[in-house]
Amino acid sequence: MSKLATWARLKSPWVLHFNSGACNGCDIEVIALLTPRYDVERFGIKLEPSPRHADVLLTTGAVTTQCAERLKRIYDQMPEPKFVVAIGACACSGGVFKGNYTVTGGVDKIIPVNAYIPGCPPKPEAIIDGVVKLLNSVKEAKPNGK
Repeated sequence: MSKLATWARLKSPWVLHFNSGACNGCDIEVIALLTPRYDVERFGIKLEPSPRHADVLLTTGAVTTQCAERLKRIYDQMPEPKFVVAIGACACSGGVFKGNYTVTGGVDKIIPVNAYIPGCPPKPEAIIDGVVKLLNSVKEAKPNGK
């Protein structure tokens, strides 16, 4: 049964978008993915509002101390296997907000990250490419080293 669930998650990943304190530049690019110009649904990628049904967590923005606990809670609510994609310079490392007294840093300071998509903000094509490469790396990985 787990092979079937993994196959379904790779062929039709449901993504959840979480803004942990961004300037909204990356958010606009993530929302642009849903427009007819990029149409990520043709790849089977669907935006899901609930963490309990999502496979991939798309995070944008530097993690603030106020959002750190929420981000961890959302991550914990996602079913296994779950993947995290850090989108933009702020989510990858803290970006221009790094060193601020209210900024914890990048997403990887709070939860494990599977893919980083740098840029300020990254283009929608880069976000699509990053998610597809993440899913391809999961597909190619052999479970238990077999």
